[in-house]
Amino acid sequence: MAHFIIRRAVFSLIVLLLVSAAIFVLVRLVPGSPAIVLLGPDATTDQIRQFEHQHGLDRPLVIQFLSWLQNLVIHGDFGQSLISRLSISSEVARSLPITLEIVLFAFVFCVTISIPLGVVSAIYENRGIDHLARVFAVMGVSIPGFWLGLMLIVYGAVQFQLFPPGGFVPWSSGPLEHLRSLVLPAFALGVYYTAIISRMTRSGMIEALQQDYIRTARAMGLSRKRILFYALKNALIPVVSVCAMSFGYMFGWAIIIEQVFNIAGLSRLLLSAIFQRDYYVVQAVVVVLTAIFILANLLADILFGLLNPKVRTLS
Repeated sequence: MAHFIIRRAVFSLIVLLLVSAAIFVLVRLVPGSPAIVLLGPDATTDQIRQFEHQHGLDRPLVIQFLSWLQNLVIHGDFGQSLISRLSISSEVARSLPITLEIVLFAFVFCVTISIPLGVVSAIYENRGIDHLARVFAVMGVSIPGFWLGLMLIVYGAVQFQLFPPGGFVPWSSGPLEHLRSLVLPAFALGVYYTAIISRMTRSGMIEALQQDYIRTARAMGLSRKRILFYALKNALIPVVSVCAMSFGYMFGWAIIIEQVFNIAGLSRLLLSAIFQRDYYVVQAVVVVLTAIFILANLLADILFGLLNPKVRTLS
């Protein structure tokens, strides 16, 4: 198992390096220069060249990338924003906890609802509760996240005044108000993945309950609770991978959700940097999101090994 984790960790570092190099090149292929954003559309060619020379943007891409990578690895610093001249590390440190908390809240809601719902749907296959779960799943994957967010604001905040319409209330302003500000965006973010994981759990449970070892367990007189436990343990193997992927994808969907609810998180920082051609901020945010995505999948691989003894044997 240890060798398996080490191999996966090394592979994850390689993937992170390749993604960093790819995004470094791609953001510079976009037409336009950050000098135009900062100096204005009336900036002369000489002023643009001077700006790019001052910030090292006229150097070869390989030299720029190696310099940026060296500064990141040795000093742990993403550099300074080309537009605001603020420390990118401090900007990421300010906005990352906001997005991370929303995603974690949405993920906990998703897993808490979807797995029990999938298990119950499998146990009562083709009955009333299974049909209701199917309707919920179809609606969950069909409703656009931005529309759901707007409807939650209209009814949950404006009409019934149960939650704030937007913004992020820090913990220092009160735990209750802080949690209330997370409910609507987390719900809007988590509904889609709740539908996906619930159906995945249902399929896995139905398949597991039809296996020979389940029939043998029933013939041996094991309790229903223990039989369901054994079935769920095997059904969760593919679900773990889907959960890890969903956790990473939530950061992508958070771009839309943060815009709808006017939350200044990491996703908004990325979107603003893209519009302003702020290369270093885009690189930093993408690297951080990629690292989180890779870490989630690495943890899923470890949990997969705990659920599947074959993985521990082969590693």
